[in-house]
Amino acid sequence: MTTTLTVQDVFDSHQKPLELHWLSKTHQTERLILDQQQQPQSGPQPNLVGYLNLIRPNRIQVLGETETRYLSGLEADICEDTLRQLFDARPAMIIFACSTLPRDALRQWASDTATPLLGSPLTARRVIEVLDFHLNSILSRKQIIHGVFMEVLGLGVLLTGPSGVGKSELALELLTRGHRLIADDAPEFFQATPDTVHGRCPDLLADFIEVRGLGVLNVRAMFGDNALLNDKRLSLIIRLEYLGAEESPLERLDCAQRHARVLDMDIPEVTLPLGPGRDLAIIIETAVRNHALHLRGYNSAQDFIKRQQQLIDKNSS
Repeated sequence: MTTTLTVQDVFDSHQKPLELHWLSKTHQTERLILDQQQQPQSGPQPNLVGYLNLIRPNRIQVLGETETRYLSGLEADICEDTLRQLFDARPAMIIFACSTLPRDALRQWASDTATPLLGSPLTARRVIEVLDFHLNSILSRKQIIHGVFMEVLGLGVLLTGPSGVGKSELALELLTRGHRLIADDAPEFFQATPDTVHGRCPDLLADFIEVRGLGVLNVRAMFGDNALLNDKRLSLIIRLEYLGAEESPLERLDCAQRHARVLDMDIPEVTLPLGPGRDLAIIIETAVRNHALHLRGYNSAQDFIKRQQQLIDKNSS
């Protein structure tokens, strides 16, 4: 795993959402969350973040009210052994949630081992949920796909196709219709869970969209904060293509749903031919609504074919 992630990186990215603050005098901000030299060559890898765990230590140990009360209730000699076991595992940092504070013995161990201590007023569960999602998204497999990633009618939709086909212009039209931009040109997709793919915008491209003839535009400045979204699950890919005269027309009654492979997962894909006079924004919205029906188990083409078959059977009888 080549991604490097330090204590300072986590603090900078989560200081505001988790209201993090330092509890230790020595911060050791360059300590790695994942230290390649300390990872076992075989066997289970260490958990990134979780509740206080001495058996299979987390790289980020989170202590809430229950864990802090447990440590405070230990006798002196047992507490010393527990703290030795905790710090011998060399955690990257320890976070005290629910506005709890470490006891003096733990502070001393943290000072002797240069282990960063941080605090948060949020619950331990909330701290773990936010950090777990963030760390997994950073360290998971990624794939960049050329296109425009948007939220349309609540679903994450990737508009893709040849360069110059008009993806960014279509995105602008969708923005004016109240939909939201996630990333233009090079959205980055990552595996959020074993069966879902999410997409986000690289930091360098955040807020911007490039339109031929107009150059680079700041969407946040033009449309406001509500026109942008940080990340979204990828639900549908819409491929825009030129349909030449020599090419065979698309199937008009297409019951089978096509898929594209993204991070070894099948994502539903729709191909829309370009042509003069087509209002693509409305067609995109319609494609998304139709996909939402597919998710609920309804297929318009199958329903139409079934109705035809019933009429044929009725007339023949």
